[in-house]
Amino acid sequence: MRTWVLPEFIEDILPLEAARVERLRRDILDLFRVHGYELVMPPLLEYTDSLLTGTGHDLDLQTFKLVDRLSGRMLGVRADITPQVARIDAHLLNRKGVTRLCYSGSVLHTLPSGMNRTREPLQIGAELYGHAGIESDVEIQRLMMKALAVARVPRPFLDIGHVGVFRSLIVRAQAADRLESDLFRAMQSKDLPALRVLTRGLDRVLRDALLALPGLYGGPEVLERARRQLPDFPEIRSALSALRALSEKLKDVARIRCFDLAELRGFRYHSGMVFAAYAEGVANALALGGRYDEVGKAFGRSRAATGFTMDLRELASASPDGARRSAVLAPHAPDDARLQQCIEGLRARGEIVIVDLPGHAGSRGELGCDRKLVRRSGKWQVTKFK
Repeated sequence: MRTWVLPEFIEDILPLEAARVERLRRDILDLFRVHGYELVMPPLLEYTDSLLTGTGHDLDLQTFKLVDRLSGRMLGVRADITPQVARIDAHLLNRKGVTRLCYSGSVLHTLPSGMNRTREPLQIGAELYGHAGIESDVEIQRLMMKALAVARVPRPFLDIGHVGVFRSLIVRAQAADRLESDLFRAMQSKDLPALRVLTRGLDRVLRDALLALPGLYGGPEVLERARRQLPDFPEIRSALSALRALSEKLKDVARIRCFDLAELRGFRYHSGMVFAAYAEGVANALALGGRYDEVGKAFGRSRAATGFTMDLRELASASPDGARRSAVLAPHAPDDARLQQCIEGLRARGEIVIVDLPGHAGSRGELGCDRKLVRRSGKWQVTKFK
């Protein structure tokens, strides 16, 4: 067995891709900054009783756990940064008004979320706390679309759902935990035969509504069909009104491909609107988000919250490939003051300048330089390689 083989679904990021990922990270964080989102850096490890508070069973299964040798308590390697940021908002900042936070860092998953997904996503995201209205949902989703534009993602579009519809029906059905879990799984896979079996003992109105949800997906017309087919419960009216308002307020920046009222991703974590951004020709979602008002409550301080996350690796792979590396090759002449001044001037303007160390003339091509510094008429000038 080779000692340098990495675990499955874990991989190195090599120079060209690493440069693209880092450019995206800087550009997106700069975008967040000018919109008023403050950067936070939560730790990689936390005690599991804090790390997994209010996040649901799915995140628990995705979390690597180990015993802390100092305290003897169980630690978890974060599988999602969002709950950590909610903890920071609830306990460390403790602000009364609206708080906007952003972050970037590695997370680790026990299993990949798909056959072509890494177990070590490079997560970047933005969260907005302290506002429960549609305005904050719109702000977050507009910011997400701007981030995709910064990454030059071609023709992005949104899929949007609302877990409040399913949750309203489940609460009124007074479903036991086991039945709720079974209904959740059947709804996610749109398994109508299973849903018919699971809903046999429910009130007719609730049963018909649950059976209708898998078919309520498509364009804006779905919202009108949902209004006709679903019970006129206040929670459902509110959810449909929010989705209708969102579609109007986003039409100048986002193409909504689908409303899906059976989309329950993060059902135990999210409390309202959920959304995912995709791009033509890209299989995986490039951004995921939604409202999660109840996570702060789990930390002892109820705060309305909405936000989104992206994987920088996924973004880099979906973005158009950048230009080849552009760099200037400089001769090794540390005692030439004019040369050193020229090199530092180029670097100050953002140019990559690589000094050609002695003894490596045969491998200069590996440096990726497309230009070189030459001395002409006593002056150092940049010229292209012939």
